[in-house]
Amino acid sequence: MIALPTAAGRVEDYRLTGIPLTPRAPTRPLTRTAFAAAHVVSDPLRERNPWDTRPAVDWEGTLAFRTSLWDQGLGLAEAMDTAQRGMGVDWPTALELIQRTMVAAKVHPMKPRVACGAGTDHMALADLTTADKIAAAYQTQAEAIESAGGQLILMASRAFPAMGAGPDVYRSVYRKLIDGAREPVILHWLGDMFDPALKGYWGSEDVAKASDFVLDLIGENPGKVDGIKISLLDQAHEEAFRARLPEGVRLYTGDDFNYADLIAGDGKHYSHALLGIFAAIAPAASQALDALAAGDLDTYHRLLKPTVPLSREIFRAPTRFYKAGIAFLAWLNGQQRHFIMPAGFQSSRDIVHYAEVFRLADQANLLADPELAVRRMRILAELNGVY
Repeated sequence: MIALPTAAGRVEDYRLTGIPLTPRAPTRPLTRTAFAAAHVVSDPLRERNPWDTRPAVDWEGTLAFRTSLWDQGLGLAEAMDTAQRGMGVDWPTALELIQRTMVAAKVHPMKPRVACGAGTDHMALADLTTADKIAAAYQTQAEAIESAGGQLILMASRAFPAMGAGPDVYRSVYRKLIDGAREPVILHWLGDMFDPALKGYWGSEDVAKASDFVLDLIGENPGKVDGIKISLLDQAHEEAFRARLPEGVRLYTGDDFNYADLIAGDGKHYSHALLGIFAAIAPAASQALDALAAGDLDTYHRLLKPTVPLSREIFRAPTRFYKAGIAFLAWLNGQQRHFIMPAGFQSSRDIVHYAEVFRLADQANLLADPELAVRRMRILAELNGVY
């Protein structure tokens, strides 16, 4: 039992009911490719300026978290939005993260897939004023990632909307990047609910026109595109979009509201996964995908259905603050010793939100050690004046 604040401004007793899932490896090859986008564990004992762009990282804790995902059969999307790229983590830190992760992945017994975010965030937007400059910035990061052995995710860049780029600029840059990559790339369409600076990506605020453009872009050289991650939180759009993809090109859902149904599919098409929420719900995600691979849809939905309300709370508007919920659950579950984030990002959500995440994580059977979780939740509640 724990007393928790509610949205109505009261403090009410909550009795835990969850039966924690035990993390394990899949029992068979999965039929969906699943990347979990992981966060960065800060080192507050070395942090001197929490708003600096170069945070102190707890490398041991950060890599241990990734190892736990690999142990459960999940791939890793490294140095992405979940890792606070451009929101507390700069490119030099991201590159070190990628390099350390790739070293660890190469010796992991499951030989996990790791795809890494290449962007333009080492350059100021004021210096990225032409297609050639944007392409050169991307290529700098892409070459560093490929040298480390990572697959490329071509992250959405704020530089395009900042310069008011039209489709011709996007095509010029992306053709160079896609055609010049060593292996097929993953494209990245992140909606402005995740980052307001990405409004109008692909050269249009009309989603239908943007979709036509990027489908044409993929169709020009589909052999060099592994897939596209779409994070627009629009199930109907994703279902229509994936049905138009060339054969062999995957749709990686980034829809943290509707992933369960999108991954299960509609009988003709289905989505793969590249999701921040999978880092927070790894035991449920891994075991649900294992059940799906066995054709057991009942078990798949039984495991994933309770995680959807949790994910919708973590990713509620302002959606870009979802990283705080991911780190919070890692702290509750003993995967890091503190609840401090780069740039003090833990302050982006309030205590009522964290209390609701606690309740929903319990109901999804995702509090690994309920006694530890209760103890830590009480500490946070007390610090926030609940008691």
